[in-house]
Amino acid sequence: MKITISGKNMAVTDALKDVIKKKMGKLDKYFFEDVPVDITLSVEKSRQIIEVTIPFSGAIIRAEESTDDMYQSIDKAIDVLERQVRKNKTKLQKKSKGLETIRFENFQALPAVENEKEPSIVRTKRFAMKPMDAEEAVLQMELLRHAFYVFRNAETDEVNIVYKRKDGNYGLIEPEF
Repeated sequence: MKITISGKNMAVTDALKDVIKKKMGKLDKYFFEDVPVDITLSVEKSRQIIEVTIPFSGAIIRAEESTDDMYQSIDKAIDVLERQVRKNKTKLQKKSKGLETIRFENFQALPAVENEKEPSIVRTKRFAMKPMDAEEAVLQMELLRHAFYVFRNAETDEVNIVYKRKDGNYGLIEPEF
């Protein structure tokens, strides 16, 4: 894996880099060497946050963890990533379609859990999307008390999504086709 580590509101020390590379070594057995891994470390008040993003074969595995200790956050994020990879092994195999990014021979099967149902789509919604700007979409989202809102951007005529972030601000997703 090609690991890129960056810091936001903090300096990334060599000790942190060494710990991260060592801990990410647990995931080496699942991925080939050329898979990029983007890791961002940040500090917000007393929260130590790590965000790990692994894009491969058109999919993305992502983990974000925060605690009051960066080393605990790193451990939690690595555990989350490993659990995601192991849990979604068959879905990832179908998605990768023979692309050389994941080494599936190193997966161990998770123990079977009785009465565990696969998540499924249980409801479909259809709604008309009138063109609006992002600020109006945020207002609509707040009025509906939702965490996100899908709308047609009046400027670009593309489908966009606004969402409420954990820090209280808003995000805008503009898909690229």
